[in-house]
Amino acid sequence: MNWTEILLIEFVTPLGIKIAVGPVLLIVICVFTIWRICIFYKSHFALGWDTVEEEFHFGQIWRVKIKRNHEVIRIAHQAWAELQTRKAALPFDQEHDVITEIYDSWYQLFGEFRKLIRSIPAEQIRENKDTKELLLTMVAVLNDGLRPHLTCWQARFRVWYKSETEKNPQEDLQTIQKRFPKYADLIGDLQCVNEELRKYSSFLCRVAHGDNSK
Repeated sequence: MNWTEILLIEFVTPLGIKIAVGPVLLIVICVFTIWRICIFYKSHFALGWDTVEEEFHFGQIWRVKIKRNHEVIRIAHQAWAELQTRKAALPFDQEHDVITEIYDSWYQLFGEFRKLIRSIPAEQIRENKDTKELLLTMVAVLNDGLRPHLTCWQARFRVWYKSETEKNPQEDLQTIQKRFPKYADLIGDLQCVNEELRKYSSFLCRVAHGDNSK
């Protein structure tokens, strides 16, 4: 009996099929298993990767400290892309921007963030505190960042704005919105939220890409 026969493993399936596993296949299985363990370890523990810290003021002060890993980077990149492709994280320009378009952009951001949050498997949230921390910041952006402003201002502004634009169809939209009775208060609050979203976008960029590039 040679060494190949010693390493040969035979078993019979419930259907009576006899299967023999030789040394080459055993080596392949072992190598694949080790490779998968290494991928899992790097994804969940990311030894040597840096920690990103930031402070936000979403209703309350949020001090965030997240260690980067593969899954955290993936989620952060997707969230950052959603912010950067909308007006949410861009400074509000009173001479050119239209408030209702900002609100529409925020509404779309709500939907995309909810989709991203739902896409994160529950076991990843349980097993990795950094993934959980990132998820909590996204929920805070929606519930403590955007929602209070929208609850306070959106409905009353949209009703007033619709009436004014119907009465003045030829007038510039940016000029009309400036006549809103509490325009200064609305804009002041909107700009505060806008600034925190900009900081959050910068934070996500550092988590996803390791720098502050926009």
